[in-house]
Amino acid sequence: MFRVGWGGRSAARAPAPWGCRLRRRLVAAASVLVLLISAGGAPGGEPQAPEQQGTVVAGASSARPPCNPFGNEVWAGQGGALPGVGLPAVLLAPADLAPKKRAWEESVGGRGVARALIHARLAGWPDRLVVDAASLPRDERAFLERVARDTWRGLDALRDRETGLPLDHVRFRSSPLDVSRADIGDYASASSLGLYLATLVAAHELGFVSAGEAVARLRQLLDTIGKLESYRGILFNFYDTTSLERTSHFLSFVDSAWLTAGLMVVRSSFPELHEEASRLIVQRNYGFFYDPGIQQMSHGYYVDRGERSLYHYATLYTEARLGSLIAIGKGDVPEEHWYRMARTFPPECDWQGQPPQGRHEKQVNGHTVTGGWYEWKGLRYVPSWGGSMFEALMPTLFLDERAFAPRSLGRNGEVHVEVQRRFALEDLGHPVWGMSPAASPDPDGYREYGAKPLGVRGYADAAVTPHAVALALPFAPKEAVAALRLLAERYPIYGEYGFYDSVNPVTGEVGTVYLALDQSMLLLAVANHLTGGVIQQRFAADPIAARALPLLADEDFFD
Repeated sequence: MFRVGWGGRSAARAPAPWGCRLRRRLVAAASVLVLLISAGGAPGGEPQAPEQQGTVVAGASSARPPCNPFGNEVWAGQGGALPGVGLPAVLLAPADLAPKKRAWEESVGGRGVARALIHARLAGWPDRLVVDAASLPRDERAFLERVARDTWRGLDALRDRETGLPLDHVRFRSSPLDVSRADIGDYASASSLGLYLATLVAAHELGFVSAGEAVARLRQLLDTIGKLESYRGILFNFYDTTSLERTSHFLSFVDSAWLTAGLMVVRSSFPELHEEASRLIVQRNYGFFYDPGIQQMSHGYYVDRGERSLYHYATLYTEARLGSLIAIGKGDVPEEHWYRMARTFPPECDWQGQPPQGRHEKQVNGHTVTGGWYEWKGLRYVPSWGGSMFEALMPTLFLDERAFAPRSLGRNGEVHVEVQRRFALEDLGHPVWGMSPAASPDPDGYREYGAKPLGVRGYADAAVTPHAVALALPFAPKEAVAALRLLAERYPIYGEYGFYDSVNPVTGEVGTVYLALDQSMLLLAVANHLTGGVIQQRFAADPIAARALPLLADEDFFD
């Protein structure tokens, strides 16, 4: 029942690691994954029995896993993989998708010629591969302003001028920057669109674009989003940036939620865009992804197969938690959902990184919650799935968790930053820190990176990515700024459009890639730091957030 492959684009149209980039990240990293025994059908429809009853996830044998934190109706697994085959495909993009784009490529002489024409549609292109780190300002604020401006210049340049859509990525393979040798990822995801909307607001707040220009650009982007094919008001996971054809059959809960987050910031920032942004927000009902049997959000829905993904976002401390709050704030799912996500898993789940401590039932806002924590060198924390910075802190780009959840999510973020930093410096002996999924430093690919102690199932620790350091700014500003500066000074990682995506701190090899999602995270983190949290404030001002935020105040992760 599973097709092995990476979603987003056909193998003939893009290298597999890039076609799966975001989806691989979100399936592998997001959560412990819950496999329903008896249900797997369309949301709101009749349950459909899995083709293979008793299939389990991630490295387990064919026998039932040794723990079950959610009751008899579900099995809890270790991750997104089936034994022997790797991660389940979100989509194996079939040949019948994007026919207009394929016909156009053939008509102009093939993919190579088309690349040059796609390049011509971009708003800009860098002239230099690497910028001399000595040219970066010494003053801390001036340094961050320079990073923000350069990053914005890249996000502004690497977009399709006619549609306004940001390209997923560009990887440079030579200097001078030869277009014929560059990998141009001419597709966009729902999540990259959501963050890109917010970066336009940030660029205006930082003085990079005028109010009129920001509104004009946002209108173009909203108009394009409105033209994209959807299903029940929900966008598909990937679209071609040239033809606007969808290149996916999959509807993703978490990607859709990031789009909504961006739309919320837009309508809070520009009243003249309120109506259009609101229309796009209202048309998607997150109850579509909700599984009432276990009160969890499904990873998504396969339109071509007419069935819901068998996997669920069950771990609380991942990037998907913001989507859950949005779904609750919209009134699409009940607030009980928030308390059904796992803070920790039972000690008998012996596949996890360490058995939790202090795990007991408690009452929070009238709901029964099972708590607990992990511990590393005396530091207590609720784990994420893979120990990556983006799982832990991507939601803080929009939500000030220290203010609204000081004894739970806020404190947890502080500890995750400290463990990330100390694990890299003390245990690994790296001069730099900040591990999160990123484009790998080797010539091709995308990998999950993290600090193993922080994860239920920790990722490898082979690369550092600047956006992970930037995400730490609210929690350790001095250390984060120093780490960003050291990255630029020690490695050839700073280009004309700001930091590239990753570096191997042992070999010094740099992944000379600009990814729209990661660059957007970096810019939003720096913008929040420079403006006193403007994106967080705009998000909190939205009525959806206002209805959900009261859920966060009372919980204490460590009582």
